[in-house]
Amino acid sequence: MPMLLTPIQARVLGSLVEKEITTPEYYPLSLNALMNACNQKNNREPVMNLDEDAIRQALHGLEDHKLAGPSRSSEGRVAKYEHRMQEVFNFTRGEIAVMCVLLLRGPQTPGELRIRTERLHRFEELSDVQSVLQRLMQRDSALVQVLPRQPGTKEARYVQLLSGNIESPAEITQASSTHADGFSPGTSERLSQLEEQVAALRQELAELKQRIEMPSGL
Repeated sequence: MPMLLTPIQARVLGSLVEKEITTPEYYPLSLNALMNACNQKNNREPVMNLDEDAIRQALHGLEDHKLAGPSRSSEGRVAKYEHRMQEVFNFTRGEIAVMCVLLLRGPQTPGELRIRTERLHRFEELSDVQSVLQRLMQRDSALVQVLPRQPGTKEARYVQLLSGNIESPAEITQASSTHADGFSPGTSERLSQLEEQVAALRQELAELKQRIEMPSGL
């Protein structure tokens, strides 16, 4: 089955990958925690407002592609979900970091990728990012594509191909959405960390509430 992910499926997959690396203590994710991760306002382009039904449908599609599904190791009454990117693609840490940011933020320059993958994997040099992009493009089925350079720009942008090829100028414009939050990169990173902590606390509260409401003796 060809892997042509919808924008929501790409967001769900990228969110699962990100949270496994940045908050492993809360991974795999419950449906509510995954929804919060998908709807973050920082480190997401475009910002989405997905409900649980949309997340469930996206998970079903990702499961068909063997890219995600219910956790095989989670215990308890709350269903949790995990990605299976490593099983399908056998990525290096650098490769999965780059793919994660491309899934969550759309087309990026190598310089942007170096900055925005820092919480996932530290690239010492810009050339290290470029090497990863080349490897992803040179796979038997390419996973990354370079976009035509836009007028007035110095660096080309790269896009992930799990959602299909981007060829027309209209598609490039749509995929290359610019920052809407108005924050500097450092501020965005701090806000993202706070959002992750809030999402994790919400998940803990939801699970604690379920335990409290669970009838005694079960």
